[in-house]
Amino acid sequence: MPASLTPTLAVLADDLASGRTSARALAEACLDRIADPAGEGTRAFVSVHRDAALAAAEAQDLLRKAGAAPSPFAGIPIGVKDLFDMAGEVTTAGSKVLRGAPPAKADAPAVARLRRAGFVVIGRNTMTEFAYSGLGMNPHTGNPAAPFERATSPRVSGGSSSGGAVAVADGMAHAALGTDTGGSCRIPAAFCGIVGFKPTARRVPRAGAFPLSTTLDSIGPMARSVACCAAMDAILSGAEPVPLAPRSVAGMRLLVPTTVALDGLDAEVALAFEAAVERLAKAGAKIVSAPFPEFAEVATLNAKGGFSAAESYAVHRRLLAEKGDAYDPRVALRVRRGAEQSAADYVDLVAARAALVERAAARIAGFDALVMPTAAIVPPKIADLATDDDAYGRANLLALRNPTLINMIDGCAISLPLTAPGGAPAGLMLAGAPGGDASLFAVAAGVEAALASTV
Repeated sequence: MPASLTPTLAVLADDLASGRTSARALAEACLDRIADPAGEGTRAFVSVHRDAALAAAEAQDLLRKAGAAPSPFAGIPIGVKDLFDMAGEVTTAGSKVLRGAPPAKADAPAVARLRRAGFVVIGRNTMTEFAYSGLGMNPHTGNPAAPFERATSPRVSGGSSSGGAVAVADGMAHAALGTDTGGSCRIPAAFCGIVGFKPTARRVPRAGAFPLSTTLDSIGPMARSVACCAAMDAILSGAEPVPLAPRSVAGMRLLVPTTVALDGLDAEVALAFEAAVERLAKAGAKIVSAPFPEFAEVATLNAKGGFSAAESYAVHRRLLAEKGDAYDPRVALRVRRGAEQSAADYVDLVAARAALVERAAARIAGFDALVMPTAAIVPPKIADLATDDDAYGRANLLALRNPTLINMIDGCAISLPLTAPGGAPAGLMLAGAPGGDASLFAVAAGVEAALASTV
């Protein structure tokens, strides 16, 4: 899509401030792209708030004209993942089984904070049912396709925040609010050629977001640049956005973990990753490739489904008993794995993860960031996974594997877009220790600039 249709939040804010555009015009343009029958709008959104969005946009135009815009971003249209509460609406979390639930009484805090900054919610984005997959397929609402090879062999957009990533990539929204439990902001970003951020989980309140794992869930943005994600993250975490100062790549110490994270990569991903690391090294980064033993422990900790299975089963066990036939069978199967864990298993898991977090943070301490591929694979073709459960399971594990490593060590992480040979999308993930979000944004902005300017 032309850059004129996919501007950054800073460009949009400048256009609004200068009068070159209006919030109403931005909303109308997004709504037109959503309604385009040749586009992905019907698969990227479960509902479109046309009248409410236009009214909110007009209100922001009036506030800006009066000098009272609540933030530079007031009037910019965004999408919101379908698992967030919005006052007066039913939160379905991508499932049929919740369609008869009572409407939410209030906005989730994350949504409320974005609205207070003046962002205009254009609609609710599709997602994997109950956020339980890294691929973005949903038999109830359809499968939004990634931009790559869409016309000839549609590919998954990544999950679980699938519709939001497609909306941002296609100009149907200028940013999207998602969640990330094992990669659900970063995988769609990698598959759709945008930026996705997973904060340290405790930084953004999770109230009003339908849970997958109360231990691992985090709330983050998807947008078109590191600075876009940093601005949204500041608002989501209750801080004021400040200009992002990129770190110089020269002198950065970046650790490439050779344990697990580089195993079984698609050839396209491996080549794109190697080329990016080489470019960073030429720009002056000190690249250290070394084992990261803690990553080898994650698969064992998750052998019985880990936190997601246990904690989602606690949420869903009654719904499964009453309406199990209405679930996506692939999701129901994963949720039911939670029944395999005993209370003692769960207690052991909590203790083991706490030790893992502590040891991993100590290992990261000497570096500015970890760097690895976001997902081990390029987006698979939807047709290849539609009826083949084995292929679906393999692809899902490979999509989730690297991002999950960071959730398990309670880190923060960001995915930057890479283009693999042949144009296939891949992601470069930078990650830091818990609480290192501000430093990671500065590092990521420097890396983003270096990759854009280095030939």
